[in-house]
Formats: sequence, structure tokens, C-alpha cells
Amino acid sequence: MTPQHTPRIRVPADLLPGDGRFGCGPSKVRPEAVAALAEVSRSWLGTSHRQAPVKRVVASIREGLRTLFSLPSGWEIVLGNGGSTVFWDVATFGLIEHESQHLVFGEFSSKFAAAAQQAPHLRDPAIISSPPGTHPWAKGEPEVDAYCLTHNETSTGVMMPLERPVDAPGLVLVDATSAAGALAWDPAEVDAYYFAPQKVFAADGGLWVALLSPAAIERVGSIKASGRWTPASLDLSIALDNAQLDQTYNTPALATLFLLDQQLQWMLAQGGLTWAGERSRQSASILYDWAEASVYATPFVAEPAMRSSVVGTVDLAGVDAEVVSAELRANGIVDTDSYRKLGRNQLRIGMFPAVEPDDVAQLTRAIDFVVDALTAA
Repeated sequence: MTPQHTPRIRVPADLLPGDGRFGCGPSKVRPEAVAALAEVSRSWLGTSHRQAPVKRVVASIREGLRTLFSLPSGWEIVLGNGGSTVFWDVATFGLIEHESQHLVFGEFSSKFAAAAQQAPHLRDPAIISSPPGTHPWAKGEPEVDAYCLTHNETSTGVMMPLERPVDAPGLVLVDATSAAGALAWDPAEVDAYYFAPQKVFAADGGLWVALLSPAAIERVGSIKASGRWTPASLDLSIALDNAQLDQTYNTPALATLFLLDQQLQWMLAQGGLTWAGERSRQSASILYDWAEASVYATPFVAEPAMRSSVVGTVDLAGVDAEVVSAELRANGIVDTDSYRKLGRNQLRIGMFPAVEPDDVAQLTRAIDFVVDALTAA
């Protein structure tokens, strides 16, 4: 990688990771996937998404996800443009019937709650919140027909188990944007598991993918039959019809589809979800063990069971984290900055399966070197 400017502190080459990309989205894209895209660029980029070559890749993605997540019969894999942010609006039109409950414990979980609150055709949502660095638990409520969970809160580095609330007949909708493909889950506990491909799946953004249970598909149909007005671009029934034809309703980014399929096939070849989860856990163990042993670094998430294995947040003391990130970037180690709205003196590290655990170990050594230089100055 080419540094943006000459570093004030030059990290020795033997302390640098082989690849310096640790972003939490967009995340590291494997060079092999980029090379594969370059090889087919003349026959792939700039071609129609309604023709067989692209539809075959969409079919490969759908079948690959079905295999990766061991989905039961009757589930559908649906794709659409706009990313997870757009899917929140899709859900307010096509999955939430009257009232939703939202677990809010960071920036992204709060945004879905806000989208539901602003939807004029829905009742105000029930919101259960907890401080950043923790997660709350859902509670069955008779008026709620959709429980909205977040598998991994990207802004804070908190992950949570997915459990259907007791005595709750509503759907369970899960934002899995930074979790899907690296955290285990049971389809029996979930009805809609949706994500974007720019994190675990090492592609560009701008696409949403939703895994829908038979109950979720039934809800889509019943809302459609009720006559609720829905913009065509947000109509989940239209997206579902198109997905069954291995296409999206409107033109997708072909590079994103190709890179998503490349990463998905690579993960399946390595051992699937079990392998990917273990690889991220190995990286997380390296990061958190280092932070717990450090005199200046501490894991932000106090409860070990809540610490994410895909997005690591580490508080720093006695040194400015923004300065540390800037010096790392100057040495080719990029996107270690904390989430801007969290407002903490911390580093945030992406540990998705494409990231080599050895590179996470090297990152900790580079951080130590930079901090030693800054505190000695």
C-alpha cells in the first residue's frame, strides 16, 4: 500500500502486517478476487444483468448462501440495491405489519428504530436500549409483530446471540451486516436475516441481501394483499419475484455481485461458516489478549461474551487514538479509527475472514511501536 504522506514515525518493516486493511466496511477485498474480476472484465463489466452470465452468478450467490447458512426448505434469498440502510425502509413497508420492537445499543440499531418511528403507516415502535458496549434482550409483547435485532453492532463492537423472544408470535428481523458469514445463528430463531456484502463478504457496498423464512414470505404476501402503498424500489414482493428469476428488480453493480460470489465460494471451499467463524475468533483472541495485557489499551466491551469476533473496539489511555491511527495510516495500516459518533478514544479493528490472523498480530506490534514512540517524544 502507498502511504498518504511521509510518516512521522516509521514502523519497521518486520512489524508491519502483510496487508494493512483493517476497515469495518468497506473491508479488505482479497487480491485474488480482484484479479479474477480483472480477468473477466471485458465479458462481465458493462453487460446486461438480465442475461445468462450475470443470472448464473446471482444463482451461484443464492445457492452458496443457502449452503453456507444451512437454510431449511422454504427459505428464499432475495437481493436488492441500496444496502442495509435501504433495507430498513424495505422492512417498514414489507415486513412490519403494525408495530415493531427494536433493541438499540449503537448507531446502526438506532437507525432502524428511527426508520420505523418515522413511517407514517406504522405505530410508534417499542424500543429497548442499553449503553454502548452492552446489548439488551428482546421481550415478548402482545402488540408487537416484528422484533428487530442486530447480530453485531458495527459501531461498538458488540455481538449478541439470536434468540426468539418467549411467547412472541411476531417475526424476528436481524440486521447482520457485519456478522453474516462469520457468526453462527440458528434459522429456527430468525425470520429475516439481512446484510450488505462489504464486510464479511469482502465486496463493494450498494447491495442488500435478505434471507427470508416461510413466515416472512407469508408476511410479505399478506401486507401486499392488504393494499399498502409501497414504492416499487422498496417493494419486497417485487424483489422476491425477481430473486426467483436470479435477478434484481433494477440494475445492480456487477463488480459487487462478482466479488460477493468470489468471497462466498472461497469461504465454502475453506470450510464454510464453521471455518470462517473460527478464523475471526482467532483474530479476535489475538486482539483482546493483547489489549488485556497492555498497560495502555483495554477492550471497550467489558463482558467477554459480548465482545465481537468481527469488529474489535479497544480503548486507549495516555495517548491520542486519532494520532495513533494517523501514524498507522501513514505506514500503510488503514482504517483503524473509532466510529465517529461513539466519541471514544479508541481503535476499531475489522477482523473479517479475509483478514489474516497473523496480520492482526502484526498490527498489535505496530501499535505498540507507534505508542512507544509517541509517549517517548
